[in-house]
Amino acid sequence: MTRPSFGKLDLDPATVKHARSLARKAGRPIVTLAKKHTTVAVERATLRMAGLGGADDEGTPWVNRLLDVVRADLHDVGGLEHGVALPVWDALVRGEADDLAVLAQKAAAGSITFRLPEGRDAQRARTASRRAVAAGVRVIDKRRVERERLIKRHGDAPRQPWIYLIVATGDIYEDIPQAQQAAREGADVIAVIRSTGQSLLDFVPEGATREGYAGTYATQENFRLMRAALDESSKELGRYVRLTNYASGLCMPEIATLAGLERLDMMLNDSMYGILFRDINPIRTFVDQRFSRQVHARAGIIINTGEDNYLTTADAVEAAHTVTTSQLLNEYFAKEAGLDDWQLGLGHAFEIDPSIPDSFRMELAHALLAREVFPKAPLKWMPPTRHMTGDVFKGNLLDGFFNLAGALTGQGILLVGMMTEAVVTPWLSDRDIALQNVRYVMDAAGRLHEDFHPAPDGFIVQRANQVLAESIELLDRIVDGDGGGLLGAIADGTFGLMKRPADAGRGLDGVARKSAAYYNPATDLLDEGATR
Repeated sequence: MTRPSFGKLDLDPATVKHARSLARKAGRPIVTLAKKHTTVAVERATLRMAGLGGADDEGTPWVNRLLDVVRADLHDVGGLEHGVALPVWDALVRGEADDLAVLAQKAAAGSITFRLPEGRDAQRARTASRRAVAAGVRVIDKRRVERERLIKRHGDAPRQPWIYLIVATGDIYEDIPQAQQAAREGADVIAVIRSTGQSLLDFVPEGATREGYAGTYATQENFRLMRAALDESSKELGRYVRLTNYASGLCMPEIATLAGLERLDMMLNDSMYGILFRDINPIRTFVDQRFSRQVHARAGIIINTGEDNYLTTADAVEAAHTVTTSQLLNEYFAKEAGLDDWQLGLGHAFEIDPSIPDSFRMELAHALLAREVFPKAPLKWMPPTRHMTGDVFKGNLLDGFFNLAGALTGQGILLVGMMTEAVVTPWLSDRDIALQNVRYVMDAAGRLHEDFHPAPDGFIVQRANQVLAESIELLDRIVDGDGGGLLGAIADGTFGLMKRPADAGRGLDGVARKSAAYYNPATDLLDEGATR
């Protein structure tokens, strides 16, 4: 009797189900941990949902100034562990200020002392804070409806994979015309990469910015400006052009909230990227990640995960199973936070050394494995960077093979590779050549996945099944070993060769275990799916 299978790789459905079960077991303790803690970024995001924006004369956001004063005033009774909602709205109910903006200014001037209300005062504060935050949640809901209406009006991208192109000069006013021209040349998704180091800032800059380095600062005003520009392009081109930014780093919940308020369509949001590659404290990251993904779920935003980054530090052949393992974990964390399959832009990359025999066949095996384990997800396929040498002819050829692999394996989101990628900052002409490469491959072979069937028990099928088996072995060790679960595996350098212990890393001082009195209307509204 032959076992049941599905797809082109002859994967055993029971094996795939077992892998998901192990990912769920590995992830559950992390979710429990996240639910029991809060962070400064979660509390600041709550204030932003309630409408508090802007910054003081020194550029410090009012959400930071207000939260800092609340923490200091409540230090003797725990500070952050109670959350920001009760003390802030208690002050508003008591008439200390007419609105959040005035309250923040008075708090910064030292003219208000916050307290933790109890009894009837606490109930009044809960009611008032929920009403204020619910108004912001309704704005996010309204933006989601706007997106759906515009896609219906203008039409969607004509095919998949969507062509995803990075545009970021550091100056939002230079980014806009470049993004619009990229859309005219065929880009379906515009990603505005952030200025170098923004992920390590524990505040979100304010206003339109013109001074980013190797990227443009993620701010609410920059989001608004680029979204408006791409709406013009959508009308001009007769197809909705999507906008992407980054919700990783120390301000993940805030940036996710601003993205929902300004109708971004995708956000980089990985469960472990900030831990591994920015040395952000693991607990801080998992708490912030869960809240931000709840916002993305509510806003109808597609997340892009960062598994491709593992292959920039670890060998793409030996570490292939860590990518699949992380994808399974990202899927569990995403669905637990409320995201649907169509929102899971799980990442993987074309990073095998091209000098290795059968490198392209292995790339196909890895890409097809991701496609078949996550059949409903719009996978994000990342171009080669690690083995780009500066030889532009070889680089363009390698990108062509990358594009072909995407066509052969039915990827959902294809990030445009450029022949100077990871060597120098690409010129505008490099982008034109890269888009030409993509257009040629997609026009010539965009539906080739319909005809591509690897040989049963051939090299590609065997390699894919081997990687899946190694992923299950790793998940087994995480779940049943004595290494401290997923946090222990992260501390041991299992992913991307980076060792990140749970009691260290940036942002640890911004984490607190929730008290019995903790209240946050944003988490309640997101958990409930409520609007009031």
